[in-house]
Amino acid sequence: MSRFDVVGVGLGPFNLGLAALVEPIENVTAAFFEAEREFSWHPGLMLPGARLQVPFLADLVTLTDPTSRYSFLSYLHERDRLYRFYFYERFHVPRQEFESYARWVAERLSSCRFGWRVDTVRPDAGGWIVRVRASDGSVEEHHARHVVFGVGSRPSVPRVAREHLGDGLFHAAEYRTYREKAVTSDSVTVVGSGQSAGEVVADLLETGLGTGMRLDWFTRSRGFFPMEYSKLGLEHFTPDYLDYFYRLRPDVRDELRAGQDLLYKGLSAETSERIYDLLYEATIDRDDPPVTYVAGCELAGVEPSPEPGRRWRLTWHHRDDGRTFARDTDVVVLATGHVPATLPIEPELIARDGSGRPEVTPDYRLQTVDGCPTTLFVQNAELHTHGVGAPDLGLGAHRNAVIVNALTGQQTYRVSQRTAFQRFGSDTLTDARQEAR
Repeated sequence: MSRFDVVGVGLGPFNLGLAALVEPIENVTAAFFEAEREFSWHPGLMLPGARLQVPFLADLVTLTDPTSRYSFLSYLHERDRLYRFYFYERFHVPRQEFESYARWVAERLSSCRFGWRVDTVRPDAGGWIVRVRASDGSVEEHHARHVVFGVGSRPSVPRVAREHLGDGLFHAAEYRTYREKAVTSDSVTVVGSGQSAGEVVADLLETGLGTGMRLDWFTRSRGFFPMEYSKLGLEHFTPDYLDYFYRLRPDVRDELRAGQDLLYKGLSAETSERIYDLLYEATIDRDDPPVTYVAGCELAGVEPSPEPGRRWRLTWHHRDDGRTFARDTDVVVLATGHVPATLPIEPELIARDGSGRPEVTPDYRLQTVDGCPTTLFVQNAELHTHGVGAPDLGLGAHRNAVIVNALTGQQTYRVSQRTAFQRFGSDTLTDARQEAR
């Protein structure tokens, strides 16, 4: 049985960033396991023209260690793309290139082990036993002093649609798999109003407007709103705001977060503009195309369509006027978001709040049922305790710095202070007066 100081479960961008920051630390042994055979990041939505919604500085390491050999700029330099990027003059890079960069990092880290799924994590003297299974069925067990869960999320599917999932009704996470069927269909319905929904709609408009495809785009949200991207609004994605949010009472956190959807959900302004421009240009000297988009519509039912040539009948409830109506369609794309994936550990070991969510400490440790923090850590499973920055790439390196410092018991990486001009909370105003004196 191999013994490691830290084992990572899953290799998305956050745990891959942790692996990159751990690699140069002497006397820390690490292994990171991932079921996929190579790094991939939302492959179902890797569409032409898709861009990161954060600047390239939000790579795996830069905002914690700008000297790291695993930075995005180092990747460009090694690939002889630095001058090309210089003339590209964009802060937001293609999503495809970010995935290529992350794969480049993964290939250079001996701690990254692809093709191994973590079955279970169970307590053991001085740490944890991590049981992993290879694609050929072989099993290994490893002892870890610390375990970091970076298992990501899974598609959220409305209850009324779950029994019908297949090649004609699928989540947007599988859009590329079934894209050919969608773009060649007579009618497609997209459900949702976030960035994934917008990218799918834009792709369908670009390929289907000239073919007479009927496109429906419905969302239960109150509108097709842009994501907040003003500079003052972006200060909610700083360590300062994480600290402030964590100090609030749980009920206040939930109330506050309920009104912050557009800080981390919604359409990018670029995608919204792209969709509108496609519709505008399609109506020059022509009738309006068969495109319908309506907000405030909740999916209430899915059944086979009795209409010849149509596969599905969708029943909708309009949340504002209270009316119910039906629309028939060939293909349904559910851009209905994601929910946290299940952790491969016995649920009764983890302390939970009144809503059943894991209790997480300020340094991202899970708490046990006896109220004590453990040597288990989580990545992007702490939205309820740390706020809207949990899924944001721009805070991944910061969170990993905090985790590394907890693993090593010292300040291995400097954690930035005063990261926002804005002050959060009245206690900071008192501190400001004292500073002024």
